Amino acid sequence: MSKTVPIILAVLTLVLVFGVGVYNKIIGGDETVTASWSEVVNQYQRRADLIPNLVSTVKSFAKQEKDVLTGVVEARAKASSIQITPDTLNDPAALQKFSQAQDQLGSALSRLLVTVERYPELKSNQNFLDLQKQLEGTENRITVARKRYISAVRDYNLVVRKFPGNIISNLIGVTTKPNFTVENEAEIKTPPKVDFSAPANSNAPAPAH
Repeated sequence: MSKTVPIILAVLTLVLVFGVGVYNKIIGGDETVTASWSEVVNQYQRRADLIPNLVSTVKSFAKQEKDVLTGVVEARAKASSIQITPDTLNDPAALQKFSQAQDQLGSALSRLLVTVERYPELKSNQNFLDLQKQLEGTENRITVARKRYISAVRDYNLVVRKFPGNIISNLIGVTTKPNFTVENEAEIKTPPKVDFSAPANSNAPAPAH
């Protein structure tokens, strides 16, 4: 009996150490997901902050494009009204609502930028060109941030679903996290191109990326 006790204690110790390691991995994954999401939100906010100045600049050259301008303003207001915190990030419906609103803003913004093609003076305006560069950079950062978030969620979900992580996750009451939909993932592979540095009929070669 005396020999059995140390063996049992050793086994229990190993199980405990192993369990703590898996638990820490789950917690670390959760923190990575939260941090990745914060970066997604920051980049979306950066885009939203550029829009008022962009709309104002376009309006000064193209007041007749009222419907397009209004569409951007309304889409921005809707997207800005939906906030996803770490507490609501586990809600698939909330994430989908947020993502759809941001996608609608992106579509409205794309329509506005296509409209700009009809206004050569606007395309050569320095303020607009500066905004165009900032917007293009922001769209690229949004793409990178969303890809990192998708990757972080996938890594986390694998830990939670696979053995022995599934046992620990059940014990501590955590589940998989929702991710962007397949449609969202397809969209971020080709971020919108925002480049009006040359006239549409120019024969100059496109800038390298």
